[in-house]
Amino acid sequence: MVGRQGRVTGRIGPGLVGEVMVPIRGGVEAFYAYPALPDEEISVGTVIIVVDYSPPRTVYVARAIV
Repeated sequence: MVGRQGRVTGRIGPGLVGEVMVPIRGGVEAFYAYPALPDEEISVGTVIIVVDYSPPRTVYVARAIV
């Protein structure tokens, strides 16, 4: 999971549980998402990269440089 790119489908920010869609296992799956930097806000539609993964469905993400 770490290093995969995805897209934000539910706003991510301090005090919020966001949602991202990440291509995996031949499909696209939804994961709960938190910002890797505690004060960062990431809006819907932003491309992200997974920097940490907590099984089964939680990821910590940062904005991807595209």
